[in-house]
Amino acid sequence: MHFPETRPDRSDLVRYSNLLYLLASLFLVRVVGQAVQYWFPLAALPAFGDFQGSSLPYALLLSIQLLMLAFMYRAAWRLGSGKLRPNSRVGRWLMALGTIYMAGSLLRIMIGLTVTDAMAWFTSWIPAMFHVVLAAFILTLAIFHLRAKDNCA
Repeated sequence: MHFPETRPDRSDLVRYSNLLYLLASLFLVRVVGQAVQYWFPLAALPAFGDFQGSSLPYALLLSIQLLMLAFMYRAAWRLGSGKLRPNSRVGRWLMALGTIYMAGSLLRIMIGLTVTDAMAWFTSWIPAMFHVVLAAFILTLAIFHLRAKDNCA
């Protein structure tokens, strides 16, 4: 995939950064929702198990999610402040990874919707939707890197 190369101006940086903050915040809502259901269950939220898409122990899952959120918010901040330098090589790598991740995430959802007796992993809707959010985060970073001029390729 080829994007026209232009040097990102301040408004581009703000737009990309705001989208990254939005996607990170959506993921944060999922992490907080599951944590609330683990420690202080609320009837208004889905059950704790509905947030779980794997058999990872919750302590490990939460640790991984917190590390991911730290990375996501740091990337959004670095991009918005101009500290993240565009790099076409990184952009190509992220585009490949994000495309595969998004395709797999959407395929998971499609199987969950169309296969009547699909395994529970395919019908775990909250984790499935948030994999789409995470893939969108990676793709947004990729597009930022690929649209920039004077890259360090």
